[in-house]
Order: sequence, then C-alpha cells, then structure tokens
Amino acid sequence: MNTPIPHSAVLERSAHLQAPSCNIPDSAGRNLFESDPYARPMLHAYLSDEGLYQHLLPHFSELGRLAGGALDELAGIADKNPPVLSVRNRRGEDEARIIKHPAYVELERAAYERFGLAAMSHRPGALGWNAPMPPTAKYALTYLFVQAEFGLCCPVSMTDSLARTLRKFGTPELVEQVLPRVAALDFDELKQGAMFMTEQAAGSDVSATQTVAEKRSDGQWLLYGDKWFCSNPDAGFAMVLAHSEAAQGLAGISLFLLPRTLADGSPNHYRILRLKDKLGTRSMASGEIRLEGAVAWLVGERGRGFQQMADMINSSRLSNGMRAAGLMRRALSEAMYFAHNRLAFGKRLVDMPLMRRQLLKMQVAAEQARSVMFQTALELDKADKGDARARKLVRILTPLIKFRACRDARKVTGDAMEVRGGCGYIEEWVEPRLVRDAHLGSIWEGTSNIVALDVLRAIRRNECLPVLRAHIEELLADGAACRPELAGIQQSSLEKAWALAERAAAQDNSPLARQAASALYNALSLAAMRWEAGRAGLSSRGDLADLVLVHKLAPRDPCVEASFMPDENGLLQAAYLNA
Repeated sequence: MNTPIPHSAVLERSAHLQAPSCNIPDSAGRNLFESDPYARPMLHAYLSDEGLYQHLLPHFSELGRLAGGALDELAGIADKNPPVLSVRNRRGEDEARIIKHPAYVELERAAYERFGLAAMSHRPGALGWNAPMPPTAKYALTYLFVQAEFGLCCPVSMTDSLARTLRKFGTPELVEQVLPRVAALDFDELKQGAMFMTEQAAGSDVSATQTVAEKRSDGQWLLYGDKWFCSNPDAGFAMVLAHSEAAQGLAGISLFLLPRTLADGSPNHYRILRLKDKLGTRSMASGEIRLEGAVAWLVGERGRGFQQMADMINSSRLSNGMRAAGLMRRALSEAMYFAHNRLAFGKRLVDMPLMRRQLLKMQVAAEQARSVMFQTALELDKADKGDARARKLVRILTPLIKFRACRDARKVTGDAMEVRGGCGYIEEWVEPRLVRDAHLGSIWEGTSNIVALDVLRAIRRNECLPVLRAHIEELLADGAACRPELAGIQQSSLEKAWALAERAAAQDNSPLARQAASALYNALSLAAMRWEAGRAGLSSRGDLADLVLVHKLAPRDPCVEASFMPDENGLLQAAYLNA
C-alpha cells in the first residue's frame, strides 16, 4: 500500500533543490557586423572607392550593433503585432487606413531616414555622403539590416526600385514631381513605393491581367480592376500594370504610376479591401486592392508596360536574393554562436565532426549567396553607366540569385533551427521568424520554376551565356589558383555546366531549367570566391570554392563513402570554425 508523503516532507525536500545551471547560449546584443569575419574584407574587396569604404565603416558598425540589439527587438515585437486595416473611421467615413505597430514605425524610421536605404542610390546626402551610393554599398547595408528585420526590406526595395524605374521611363515632368518624395530622407516627408501586379487570374502569367486603363478626353488615365496581392498597399506611389490597348496579351499592357492621394489632397479612387494573413513577413502589410476609376499617370511607352516593369521586377529579384543571403547569414551566425557555446556530452557542439559538417554546408550556401549578391551589384553599377556587356550579365545574374539563393535560404534557416534544437522551435527565439520569412523569396517576383525558365530565356533570347562564361573565366584568371589536384575536375565541371545550359536553352528544355540554373549559379559563385581569395587575401574563400566544386558542381556517386572535406587531412576549414 502506498503511503502518501506528508506535505511538510515535500516542502523540506524541495528546500534542498537547486536551480539547474543554464546551458542555453544567447547571442542577443552581438554586433552582427563586427562578429561576421567576412564582413569587412568582403566590403573592402567590392567597394572600389577607398574613401567611401572608410566613410561607411562606422555606419556599418553602428548598424551591426543595432541589428543585433534594438532593431532585432523591434522586429520581434512587430512580427507579433501585425498591421491592422481600419476600413471606416468613427464618423462612418471610408478611410482604408493601415494602423502599424509603433515598433514597425521605428524600424521604418531607421531604414528610410537613419540609414537612407531606399534613397541612397538616387540622391546625395545619405549617411553624410556627398553623392549617390553605388549598388554595392546599398546592398551590403541592406544585407546587414535584413538580418534584424526582413519584412520591412520589401517596401524599402520597392521604394528604391520604383525610383529607379521612374527615372528610366518617366517623363522629366513626372520625375521632377515624384522622385524627391520617394527619395526623401526625412521620414515625415517620404512617400513610399509599391508595385501592384498580381491578380487572381494573373500571377506569374502577366498577359492575363484584367485591370483596365481608360483614357479620358482630357488625357487623364483611370484604372479599374482588382489587384490580389499588394504589399505595402498604403504606399504613397505604386507602379501598376493595366490593359490600355485593344491588343491581347502583353502587347496591350501599359505601365502606370498610381498616387495614393490626388492633387487636392483627397484620397485616390481605390480601396484596400483586406489585409493578408501571411506565414511570414507579418510585420509588413500586404492587401487586396480594388481600383474604382483611380487616377494614374502613364509611365513610358503605351503597350510596353511589361518590358518597362521588368526593370523593376529584376531589381526586386536581386533584392530577394540579397534578403535571402541576409537571412542565411543571420541563421548561420546564430548556429555558429550556439555551437561554439553549447556543451553536450562533455564537448562543445562545434567540436563534434557531424556538427562541423552541418555548419560547413550551411556556410557554403550562405557565402555563395553573398558572393553572387556582390557580383550582381558590381555589374548593375556598370550597366547603369551604359556598359552593354554588364547589362547582359545583369539580365542573367538576377534570375540566378533569385532562384538559387532563395531556395537555399529555406534549408539553411531550417538547419539553424535544428542546431539550436527545441529552443529553435520556440517563438521567443529568432529561428522561427527566419524560417517563416525564408519561404517568401522563392514565391514573390516569380516562383522557382518561373525564374529558372527565365534563365533559359536570357540565354536563348539575350545571348547571355557567352558573356557569363567570359566573366567567370576572367574571375578565375584574376583570382587565387585552384589546388593542382582539383584543377582538372574544375575545368571539366565548368565545361559540363556550359554544355548543359546551352543545350537546355537551345532545345527550350524546361525540365532541365532548374538543373542548368543551379549549375551556372555554382559556377559563378565558385569563380567569385576564387577572385575574392586573391583580391581580399582570404584563403578561406578559396577553401569554400573547393567545397562548391567538389560537393555542388563536380559529379559524384552518392553511394560512395566520402568525407565532406575533399582531402584526407581535413585541410579545408571555414573561416571561423576554430575561432
């Protein structure tokens, strides 16, 4: 018979219990720039202006401090307190007003005003610099910001891209009227940007667009129709596609600039019907919009709207790839910190061979994305200055990074969650937010299939493959040499990558699109890492290139026992696995 323990005995026993010692590493407050071993040397390698590099270093350090501290805290609050739509005010008047949590507004002020992320390519003055910033600086800064807050970087990107597209295709009068407002550094004067493309019948198939543009006798355009997925729906200005011509398909579509308010200060004639309840990017509003004779301005040539909007889409695709790279960097930083400081079975996790393998695989994907981001930003700068070769490179590089980096981010963030273990599945930690946000990149601005097919289209229609091949060969020639025992494998693997991509494009072989795009991405990132190893004196970039070659580009038998390292002595080490 069980005799119950007296209550007093329970109390007596509990008095002798001790709280368990904490063995849960917490990286909160780390400077995400200073703790990244590649941040400074990679920035120096890609930023050709030494004066600008020295000028920006304190700003990068400050942003890194905030991203690991205050901005990260604000992002967590904003994620748990998504925006709310107020359809009518208390007097019963329609208002379609989006109420944002103060934490999100503080993040907006930091991005748009304190660091000038959306404006710095279009005007002087951002971060005290007396000229517009090159794309390398802008993407490097945003890459760091996104490690704290992902959702806001979508509106930041769209504001930047809208300004870029407006400058290329808008009339001088329209540019003069709108650009100062979307490139404002004063947050209270800023008018943010957006693009409204997606419809229920027209997702990736833009030719199925049903929104109609009617031109009145006074020359004013009015838009009618429903837009199904509009991020930043209360933006001051939005680029919108609509049918303006009798022609069917893409030939009948034009590009328009839609203001939120009219010249007299009254709201334009469209309504935000509801906000989306999304898996990720919960801090940022996405909604459905009904255009009810909304006043808009024509941008560029009538009937060529998709071709003009493609410039904004490509810019957004590069931003998607950059944001995926940033997510992977944050996920890797968290995993590395945890593995270095977590003890299990009497060892640090980082000292266990299987954990080292997992961390290396995560690092390879994360650093590939960073390299391709910087490479694309460099060529974008040249293209904007009139370099025809660079324009062809950008044409293929943007879908490449959008396709592969966004796919990789889903796995790397998931692996980081696994490294932290049970805590990584709890919303108090950053990993769940990283995983949820990572799934966005391979959907918006073209799904993985659509973007992989666009890589083949760039080869077939724009003859981008010879230019990409020449660029990769130049990077290899200027970079640190491949180890002799891998040189033959590298050359044959690159030749196979060219042949696969050329064959897939020539035959319009869509089932090969993803395989070909991955091969080209791996080839480019390998070459970029070898160039970085020589340019920045970082031998570990060459080690990472070897890992890309052996484990992602070269053929291998999946059933043959092999080390993750391509040499028996384990000479290849990541930059800071032994830090």
